[in-house]
Order: sequence, then C-alpha cells, then structure tokens
Amino acid sequence: MRKLEGKIALVTGGNSGIGLATAKQFVAEGAYVYITGRRQAELDAAVEAIGKNVTAVQSDVSNLADLDRLFATIEQEQGHLDIIFANAGGGQIAPLGAITEEHFDKTFNTNVKGLLFTVQKALPLLPEGASIILNASITSIKGTPAFSVYSASKAAVRSFARNWILDLRERKIRVNAISPGVVPTPGYDHLGLNDQQLQEFVDSQASTIPLGRVGTPDEIAKAVVFLASDDSSFVNGIELFVDGGMAQI
Repeated sequence: MRKLEGKIALVTGGNSGIGLATAKQFVAEGAYVYITGRRQAELDAAVEAIGKNVTAVQSDVSNLADLDRLFATIEQEQGHLDIIFANAGGGQIAPLGAITEEHFDKTFNTNVKGLLFTVQKALPLLPEGASIILNASITSIKGTPAFSVYSASKAAVRSFARNWILDLRERKIRVNAISPGVVPTPGYDHLGLNDQQLQEFVDSQASTIPLGRVGTPDEIAKAVVFLASDDSSFVNGIELFVDGGMAQI
C-alpha cells in the first residue's frame, strides 16, 4: 500500500526544485497532484516530467484572484483536498542599508501573504484529518548575512504552524513546517549572485554542514511525504529540519 493512495494533493510552486521533486514523490506514493507556478512553459515541462496523475494550474500565490480560480478548479474536479504543501516562495540578497520597499513587498507577498491565503482559501475543501505542510527554512532560526528579509518571512511561516494547529484543532487538521538547509535548486539563480559567486556560496555552506555536503530536492521531498502521510499521524506543529545538521550546531 502506497503512503498517499487515493489522496488529493496541492503543491504550490510545483514547477521546479523542491516543489517538483515533492509532486513526483506524491504521485509515486499514490496521490493525484495539482501543481501551480507563474510560468506556463515551466508548468508544462513539470507535467511532462511527472508523467501522470497531475494537473497544472497557472497562478501566482500572492494574487488572491488566482488562488480563487485554483481552488474553484480543484473543487469542481475533485471536490476536496487532503494535502497542501505550501511551497511557493523565494528570496534575494539585500543587506541592511540596501533593502528597498520593492524587495520587502516581493518577499513577504509571496512567502507570507501568499502562503497564508493559500491555506485559508483551501480550508473549505479540507476534510477532517487533512495535512498541511509549510515550507520554511533553517533561516527561521539562523542568522544569514544580507538575507534578513527572507529569514524574517520564513520565521513568520514557522509561527503560522504553531498557531494554526490551535485554530484547526477541532477539525484534527495537522500543520507542520519543513525547514530545508542548503539545497541548490533553480530558485538559487534568483538570489542576485553570478555563477561564480553562487558556487562559492554553496561550497562555503557545505563546509559548515556536519554531513559535509548540501542536500537535494529529493531528500526534502521524502520528508514532506512523511509529514503528508499517516506515518506522521501524531506529529503536529513541528519544524522538521532537513539540513544535514546545519541548524543544530
């Protein structure tokens, strides 16, 4: 018996990186998956890569009208939603003194506002016992140079998990946060670093990780499957670090 047999799942930002890897794992474990992303070409490529039991809906999580259209589609086609992986997010380098209003708004609109309303607008579709997984980051507890806005947004995500388990306790809906460490994905291309700087950053981070290497999207995806499945039926409100030990030292 596969871990997610017959479940309906949503992965926001499922067109690349951790989101795409998780969508693939969800399907492999028996789920039907909806993925979202802003770029149709990337969504089309993701659907082809996943291969079956997947529907892509082009949408921007920070646009509430897009979210309404997304959940109307899921309701019409499936009638309910068992699993949400609120994964869409991103960030860029900006040290204090160089932070702009545009930088702040872009980061918080996607990572905080978009995540919040993704979950809130999905609530009518969620049955008792549904599982919500929020993509946070080890930056929620660790300081990182020139990354304070992103880090603050991920600290908010972690806080949502603690609070929402109380709001949803009567419905027995579990909410957990997963916090990846250094996991190179296409999203790293948008940090504002050139290729050499990016490689130097990844190499420097790997040397601080007890396992001696960075992670892969598949390793995060497998942990998300755990939080989505009945294997974690008594796990609620946690922050699961998947980081090679980086946040523990």
